[in-house]
Amino acid sequence: MLWTGAFVSNIGTWMEAVAVGILVQQTTGQAAWTGLVAAANFVPAALVGPFGGALADRVPRRRLLLATTTAQTLLAALLALLAVNGTPSPAVVAVIVFLAGCTQSLGFPAFNAILPDLVPEDEIVGAVALSSAQWNLGRVVGPALAGIVIAAGGYAWAFTVNAASFLAVIAVLVVLRLPSPAPHDGSSIFGSIRQGLRFVRNEPGLRVVVGYMAINSLLAAPFIALIPTMALEVLRGGPGATSALVTAQGIGAVTMALSLGILASRFGSRRVMLAVLYLLPAALIVYACSPTLVFAVGALLLVGFLYLGALSSFTSIAQLRSPSAVRGRVMSVLMVLLGSVYPVGAVIQGTLADAWGLRVVTAGTAVLMLVILVIARIARPAFSRALDTPIHGGGDPFPLPPGPELA
Repeated sequence: MLWTGAFVSNIGTWMEAVAVGILVQQTTGQAAWTGLVAAANFVPAALVGPFGGALADRVPRRRLLLATTTAQTLLAALLALLAVNGTPSPAVVAVIVFLAGCTQSLGFPAFNAILPDLVPEDEIVGAVALSSAQWNLGRVVGPALAGIVIAAGGYAWAFTVNAASFLAVIAVLVVLRLPSPAPHDGSSIFGSIRQGLRFVRNEPGLRVVVGYMAINSLLAAPFIALIPTMALEVLRGGPGATSALVTAQGIGAVTMALSLGILASRFGSRRVMLAVLYLLPAALIVYACSPTLVFAVGALLLVGFLYLGALSSFTSIAQLRSPSAVRGRVMSVLMVLLGSVYPVGAVIQGTLADAWGLRVVTAGTAVLMLVILVIARIARPAFSRALDTPIHGGGDPFPLPPGPELA
């Protein structure tokens, strides 16, 4: 039920994402603005994500998700209303996207944390992959519908469909039953956040995940925000070109999502994660050099396949290595990382693309990512082996003595 509701909602979310990207690019003609608006949806993860993680471990997760999903519905409806009355300015769009990102960041750690409550432990990797599959199926269907809807009724229609799509998640959450949160130790919200950070810092496998995710988010992930620029400015296409590229990325991602559980069970999560991280820069270089839209679509299929493999590997490894009492905060740490590093990369690469060209910037950052991975492998060959250490089996998730703030 949750998978289906989230799938319907994500179709609307991706319709809005494509519509916003096209609207801003056509209004301003600047990649920097496109990157800035895309970053506005992720920056809240760094600002609000830690509080969402702490709340996910303290209050009923279903109730938290109901509140945040309702807020997202209202913000999507506001954007639709503004589009009905005219073309909203990029600044107004950025503010609404930022507020929607804030509400999403409050609820997303809870959404991730409830997954192990719905499936047995030995199926978590497959469940994470299926969760990623529905997100990326939305990426396939949403952009394809966005091109049709925008052509037929304009941006307002796309924003209205997104607002209505949130009702599918609300309907599921109303009837969903989840276990109560574990009792917390009476610490403040800030104390709970510090506990989660300390757990991540002292868990060997999570340190590996954080390190690789930071590199991936800064140097590889910004290609997502700049897809409209590649479609409209580099390849000289229209809204349909943007939809085609985003859809191609989604198809590649869905293919990986349906394969990840099998690959991880056969080769191990560490080997799969390292393989996709080393192959992703090469795929980005091919994408950057694509001479035509058709070639770019094929390259982005591979990019989407590998990028989703990396992101899902980070998430599944983190969930497997986190006890329930701290899982929400661990998920929020990954959100903070993505929400702080990815926007920086998107804005920097968008600004550099205006000066040097998007092809040069995308290929250059991909080469830099590969060089960093190789240097790290040579300098610290045993770094990733921490993923092979035993997973925390329960008990006290905070083995260090409490700091002054918890005394």
